[in-house]
Amino acid sequence: MNKVANAGTMLVAGGGIGGLAAALALARRGFSVKVLEQSPQIGEIGAGIQLGPNAFNALDALGVGERARARAVYTDCMVMHDAIDGSLVGRIPTGAEFLERFGNPYAVIHRVDIHGSLLEGVQQSRDVELLTSTRIERVEQDETGVSVIDQHGKVHRGDALIGADGVKSVVREAYVGDPARVTGHVVYRAVVDRNEFPADLQWNAASIWVGPNCHLVHYPLRGGEQYNVVVTFHSRQQEQWGVTEGSREEVQSYFQEVCPQARQLIDMPKSWKRWATADREPIGTWSFGRVTLLGDAAHPTTQYMAQGACMAIEDAVTLGEALREHDNAIAPAFELYQRSRVARTARIVLSSREMGRIYHAKGVERLVRNDLWKGRSTQGFYDAMQWLYGWRIENCLAR
Repeated sequence: MNKVANAGTMLVAGGGIGGLAAALALARRGFSVKVLEQSPQIGEIGAGIQLGPNAFNALDALGVGERARARAVYTDCMVMHDAIDGSLVGRIPTGAEFLERFGNPYAVIHRVDIHGSLLEGVQQSRDVELLTSTRIERVEQDETGVSVIDQHGKVHRGDALIGADGVKSVVREAYVGDPARVTGHVVYRAVVDRNEFPADLQWNAASIWVGPNCHLVHYPLRGGEQYNVVVTFHSRQQEQWGVTEGSREEVQSYFQEVCPQARQLIDMPKSWKRWATADREPIGTWSFGRVTLLGDAAHPTTQYMAQGACMAIEDAVTLGEALREHDNAIAPAFELYQRSRVARTARIVLSSREMGRIYHAKGVERLVRNDLWKGRSTQGFYDAMQWLYGWRIENCLAR
């Protein structure tokens, strides 16, 4: 993604991971970029996320791979236990053998740190302007460009608009208007300091405990000084998509069957953030003239594949490559970008739904799930992951 000069102006809605990645990719294609963020500050909320080799390949293409690597924790393995009886279901090594197979590591990182790595890259670019407290109210386009009108009535003009404004995208609503699919699954997230985290769970691993209608995840962050804790359960009530403060009493009430070792995870956090989750049905069209979607705005997904942020960064790189392929001609580049991304991201959305069902299996289905992975070889696991982790800039465009 070598930089070219004087390509025009691009607008990016959203200053999250996808929006900043898009800004970097567009700046490398020679565009002046204006990022419109509705929050008063450019930042991130959340806790830990997982980065596969595909994400590192994309971050390298954007010039911020080393920044992210310096802040990541490199796990020895991914490990799954049955949350009821504590038995080991599967273990996937993520050390030297993994690195040799996929060419890049598997790591975990605080969401703030990956966002910060992208933000530092953006701040070093002379071609990206960040505007905060700027909420999009309306989008208009004509033959020569796009106009975005914010809440103050100010008009922002560019050659095109990238809608990277998240799961509740204003840009998507303007052009697609499809309903969210509320899952009824609730996610509680917390970050716990190491001195408060159970010693018998301080593993250098991305760890999951799978149980009936629930699961629990933990892994180290920030050099092992903190641990990310995520628990998911099927809510008893009708849920509305959104984020609220969590209740210690509520989360504890859903894990009565879980074995004592795993149950420690829900007893220690002093505060939780509560996410009522949703996704949307995959769509085959997300480019509309001089407007296209990216990241969660294009393909919002549940968390079970741990690929939401990774897909947004891949999107950004692919968009930049599509523009390179077509010498920055917007219409054919947007079409190629969309064609290169629709099937892959839809596979993530649909696979994530299925993975959630498998994680939360109960009764005999739970026994079947456990048998699926017991005894599988390391290479067998790697082969199953090749479609996901084998992505790189050299193969990102549909041919």
